Amino acid sequence: MGVSRSGYYKWKNHEKTDRDYNRDEMIEIVKQVHEEHPSHGHRWVNAYIKINYNKKYSDGYIYKAFKYLGIKAESKHQVHYKPRKVKDKYQNLIFTTWETVDRPRQVIVSDMTAFKVWYFYIEVTFYFDVFTKQILTFKIAERRGDRRQYIDGLKDIVELLRGNKEPTIIHTDQGSVYSSKAYN
Repeated sequence: MGVSRSGYYKWKNHEKTDRDYNRDEMIEIVKQVHEEHPSHGHRWVNAYIKINYNKKYSDGYIYKAFKYLGIKAESKHQVHYKPRKVKDKYQNLIFTTWETVDRPRQVIVSDMTAFKVWYFYIEVTFYFDVFTKQILTFKIAERRGDRRQYIDGLKDIVELLRGNKEPTIIHTDQGSVYSSKAYN
């Protein structure tokens, strides 16, 4: 270990200092508080000790005591995830009916892609016809997060469908822009 024999015996036989006693006392307090409140972490335990025991320690020092004692907060909270159907604002109307598209402009899909060329950042939004696999319109934005390309593309599609009597489904990935009030 790289320690001389005489240094080891000097350390082994030394008398405890006030610092050693204070550390032992702090460890006992931390152990006691954690047994009473096992769901709380080291910061809360430190605040509790400061208020109830009038002892001031740093959060890092209490964290080291937690590590030394091998304790971890036992959380009572469970993580709840919303089911996918509840999270989506609009229903997926073409979930399994891709094969049943039998006429042009029955289903139009839209998506965005972004890429960087040198120092230019470009976002491109496409609107495709599923039946003909044709790009009906596309819009380009040179600024990250610009919404106008989505709305302008949608205006082009509405103009293209003007006078069409059959229903059309516009399908998107329900990203933040597609679920915005302005787009809808």
